[in-house]
Amino acid sequence: MPRRFISLFSVALALMLMAGSVGAAIPSEVDGQPVPSLAPMLEKARPAVVHIATSSRASSAHPGLDPFFEHFFGVVPKRRDQNRGLGSGVVYDADKGFIVTNAHVVEDADNIVVTLSNGQSLKASLVGADPEADIAVLKIDAKGLQGIRLADSSKLRVGDFVVAIGNPFGLKQTVTSGIVSALGRSGLGIESYENFIQTDASINPGNSGGALVNLRGELVGINTAILGPNGGNIGIGFAIPINMVRSIADQLIEFGEVRRGRLGVGIQDLTPALARAFNIARQEGAVVSQVEEGSPADKAGVVVGDVIVGVNGDPIRDSAELRNYIGLLRVDSEIKLAVLRDGKRKTLTAVIEAPPSAKLQGNRLSEKLAGAYFQDVTIDGDPAIAVAAVEPGSPADRAGLVEGDIILSVNRKRVGNSSEMAEAIALNDRALLMNIVRDGRGLFLLIQ
Repeated sequence: MPRRFISLFSVALALMLMAGSVGAAIPSEVDGQPVPSLAPMLEKARPAVVHIATSSRASSAHPGLDPFFEHFFGVVPKRRDQNRGLGSGVVYDADKGFIVTNAHVVEDADNIVVTLSNGQSLKASLVGADPEADIAVLKIDAKGLQGIRLADSSKLRVGDFVVAIGNPFGLKQTVTSGIVSALGRSGLGIESYENFIQTDASINPGNSGGALVNLRGELVGINTAILGPNGGNIGIGFAIPINMVRSIADQLIEFGEVRRGRLGVGIQDLTPALARAFNIARQEGAVVSQVEEGSPADKAGVVVGDVIVGVNGDPIRDSAELRNYIGLLRVDSEIKLAVLRDGKRKTLTAVIEAPPSAKLQGNRLSEKLAGAYFQDVTIDGDPAIAVAAVEPGSPADRAGLVEGDIILSVNRKRVGNSSEMAEAIALNDRALLMNIVRDGRGLFLLIQ
């Protein structure tokens, strides 16, 4: 049987099943035979997807392409007077004119123009952006916008049919279809908070910020990135789940920024070896390797060696999933932690708090640390230096510092406070050898 026919038959079967379960219209017929089509669904979904064009004085080697394409595939930028970027977006709130897209689509943009599906172009303003999760919210002044229904992305399953809608390479709206290939993809190094939907629906440069919808026309994700040699599409694309998008977008609309809280723990994955060491049968969870004194976790009674296996009734598979979960919670949120301790399950209650205010800017220590903010903390009764925040794209960010890092030594000199850190940096400012603890693991970071 030809592959093309098999694919058509699969889509036809999916559509007929959907028609039976949700009451969709019967497809049109040709010679008495039903012809499968996504057109009725797309006629409702496509008007919510917009084209985004930006211009700035930033550098670019390939003006006219999605700026993430350059970042993701390592294209060396060349200086130009005017950089033009293209991407996509989705109407998030039709009544108020809010549009959600990727933060990298509008990064460093001086001008943002949104073109609706009817061809109308409007100037947009940036409401807020969260580079750590790659989400941004724009606002346009327009009436009669058509929105899109938001799905519950937690109910997605591997094998579900999905459709990607966007504006690849600056072309007008393009639709591609595929399935959900995997869920919960993380550790890709694309963003700080990763919980991607993987799909084989074609996603190309310019699709960033566009819609990933199910066969009901509901928004399940925001298309973000592709993985492929030389920028080619090989059927591995990633989208941010709409539940994650909603959490971030709502904060951007309310505050203009994401106000992340903290639990105050160092964590690592529960490996089979650690599971045997802790004498537990379970092999999924996040092992607590460190608890900050006075932190929400400390107040809740979390101790080193606990294995966090659930939050608010949702299972936790690994440290990345816990970090994502906590990172999306608002300050003052009360959570129930399910932990395994000495083979017994316990439930602890914690209240998420705001991170401690940063006391020291990195550029006061060294230009190599510009963009980082350091805080004097106490860990297990010992003084230490913690990285309280890192500005995206700053020298400190490019050097590899991450929020939550604990600085143990600089230039082989033990440091416990900002004064000692300044003295250690003064020994050799040309190259900084930093010994840090990250997620319970020690490592050296050389900053030149």
